[in-house]
Amino acid sequence: MSAGVGLLSIVTFLPLVGVLAILLLCRGTDEDAIRNARMAALWTSLATFVVSLFIWFRFDSGTADFQFVEQVDWLPEFNITYRMGVDGISLFFVLLSTFLTPICILSSWTAIQIRVKEYMIAFLALETLMVGMFCALDFVVFYVFFEGVLIPMFLIIGVWGGARRIYAAFKFFLFTLLGSVLMLLALLAVYLEVGNTSIVEALVYSFAPDLQIWLWLAFFASFAVKIPMWPVHTWLPDAHVEAPTAGSVILAGVLLKMGGYGFLRFSLPMFPEASEFFTPLIFVLSCVAVIYTSLVALAQEDMKKLIAYSSVAHMGFVTIGIFTATNQGIAGAIFQMLSHGIVSAALFLCVGVVYDRLHTRDIARYGGLVHRMPAYAAVFMVFTLASVGLPGTSGFVGEFLVLLGAFEVNTWVCFLAATGVILGAAYMLYLYRRVIFGKLERVELQTMLDLNPREIAVFAPLVLLVLWMGIYPSSFLDPIQMSVQNLVDQHQAAMHAMGETAAVAARGQ
Repeated sequence: MSAGVGLLSIVTFLPLVGVLAILLLCRGTDEDAIRNARMAALWTSLATFVVSLFIWFRFDSGTADFQFVEQVDWLPEFNITYRMGVDGISLFFVLLSTFLTPICILSSWTAIQIRVKEYMIAFLALETLMVGMFCALDFVVFYVFFEGVLIPMFLIIGVWGGARRIYAAFKFFLFTLLGSVLMLLALLAVYLEVGNTSIVEALVYSFAPDLQIWLWLAFFASFAVKIPMWPVHTWLPDAHVEAPTAGSVILAGVLLKMGGYGFLRFSLPMFPEASEFFTPLIFVLSCVAVIYTSLVALAQEDMKKLIAYSSVAHMGFVTIGIFTATNQGIAGAIFQMLSHGIVSAALFLCVGVVYDRLHTRDIARYGGLVHRMPAYAAVFMVFTLASVGLPGTSGFVGEFLVLLGAFEVNTWVCFLAATGVILGAAYMLYLYRRVIFGKLERVELQTMLDLNPREIAVFAPLVLLVLWMGIYPSSFLDPIQMSVQNLVDQHQAAMHAMGETAAVAARGQ
């Protein structure tokens, strides 16, 4: 254990160095200042990603313990400590956050022309808050980062979004804040029960069954909105449609994963009896999400809305996998979140490419782009097939493992979730056929240019990662395996103890 600041703190707060550089060195509104702000944000985010890779390189996949742990007294009179660490569950979410941020900045290079410096500052601040949230091992530190994410995202949607950006930003803010207030009350109850705010100690504390129910519901209120689950998903399509392209990328790529991470970090290990009690509810809501939002996606005429509804369906797979409480289900849920973070981010970038050229997301306005944009058609095809879950892409591995875990627990849940795979193929191939194939009839489409070098630089690492995760998934599954196994073992031990207690009580009667 490190007594002070270490690698995780460097990765967490390095983006703020870029914020400081933009504030001090990029004054004025001339072209040089704007270019310098872009360069400062890009190089800072790239440096953060490179440093974050050392977490992966030095990570010991043979233990389920938290690693790179840092601890500094913050409010010792209240037993509140600045404590950071990662395990197999949080490792790749940190890397996902640092990987997507430079891609977002590069994709916004020409798309954002107003308040460029403030935009870059918002993204760098958002990166710090996202990484800090996944690394936090203290409830107060976690809550500060968890809620802090709302502020830059609210500004990104509200300032640089579309025509209804103010409505979408406030809807996003109010939905997520309402659930988080209940989580704050639960954190206070945990603090009073445990005696400190250490997440590590709370994970091994035995909460009373009655208390577990209420605490689980309070955490669920926050994480269900964040992931988002049906029926509290309605803020997501509005937020995606109105957000700038990079805002949609980071929202789908990382922010939706905060709910799934919360279920894995808190709900399942801390409240195992309550999780078991509410698992049927989770399965019902998840199956409804998979089927209902897939059907809604089929009816969409806006490209961003279609992908937004597909995100809700994919997150339904995640919640099913988590609450199977099996090795395959939980590992599949984590892999699915990582895959979705890459694939959905790439799909929103694909929409952004044609939107920058034609300034419309209406599917009916497109058609025959393969004749003018063959490279774009090839890239779009890779991400479409990954979203469908084609073997050899990242989308297949997570869905297969989740269905395998669900089959062990409940065959009906597995069957209903599997229908989402079929419906997913229907709406994604519908989108691809309408946009890419057919005759190039519209005059405005006949002058559209194919991917430029900057756009190729954005898409190339995403394509490679989708294929890498699909062809060699063990490089991602091995580091998370021990943490997943530990989580499953703890849950099964709690269920065994609950069964013995029930048997003793039955004999006593």
